[in-house]
Amino acid sequence: MLQVDSFDVQQWQRYIEQEIGFVLPNVQLQWLINAIEHTALSHGLTVEKLWYQLPKNDEIRQHLLDKVLIHESRFFRHMPSIDFVKKCALQYQQQQLTATSPDSVHNNDSNDLFRIWSVGCASGQETWSLAMSLASERLVNYTILGTDVSQQAITKARLGQYDKRQQSLIPEACQQFVQPLRAKHDISQSHFYKVSTVKKAMTSNQTDWQIAPSLQRYVSFALHNIIEQKPPTSLLQHVIICQNMLLYFRKFDQRDILARLSEQCALGGYIILAPGEALFWRPSNMRRIAHPQVNVWQKINV
Repeated sequence: MLQVDSFDVQQWQRYIEQEIGFVLPNVQLQWLINAIEHTALSHGLTVEKLWYQLPKNDEIRQHLLDKVLIHESRFFRHMPSIDFVKKCALQYQQQQLTATSPDSVHNNDSNDLFRIWSVGCASGQETWSLAMSLASERLVNYTILGTDVSQQAITKARLGQYDKRQQSLIPEACQQFVQPLRAKHDISQSHFYKVSTVKKAMTSNQTDWQIAPSLQRYVSFALHNIIEQKPPTSLLQHVIICQNMLLYFRKFDQRDILARLSEQCALGGYIILAPGEALFWRPSNMRRIAHPQVNVWQKINV
């Protein structure tokens, strides 16, 4: 077994924070050590050689980040937030119906769609939960973007395949969007992924069901590092949902992230955080909405 102790573990902590902003507390040092050792062994390297490979090998770097990051999430994790987004989407469609002809509501012009950005989407559970919730109300004029810094998580999110345990978390009204898993041949042929990538995602955990293909037209996923200045899309978002992610960052990084999210939020749009998150935030262009269960902010000026 490789030994990380011989190399400065704090140096690895600083590297992770520098690359993606995540602050790994000392209680998670063993998690970090395991990720380092697994990555080094997978590529036939010593820990020290791994360190020097990171700046010049993007594949190895991403492998390490994927092992360090926590991909765990669950469907319909915070129903009040999902219900709030659904209410906003319904109001948006009603406004469109009032202002334009009914046919225009069903067009695919990205400028007319209700746009949602799920930040730090992990393996896609939150993103697909939002899609199911909106589709259950027969909404069609929306698009949802899920982003995460983990390539492994994004690959799984795109596949939309999950185990039986997670299906039990989906409300009855949304069970219509759950389908038995397709044959492996069909899966590998219906997505533009490397076959090896698909097989790895399928065998990493037992998968029993998949998201209905009818939802895939409304959802997209992208690899994105929120610490970077450049947003994943040029389109402003009507709702940005970023829950249970900020706690991994230092307060000054949290402020920077929130400032970038507010820039990407459309005027009158909303940013939804987890309950209790970013209580220090006092932006001049956002106001906190009084809601008993949702930590939500509305953009009031540019």
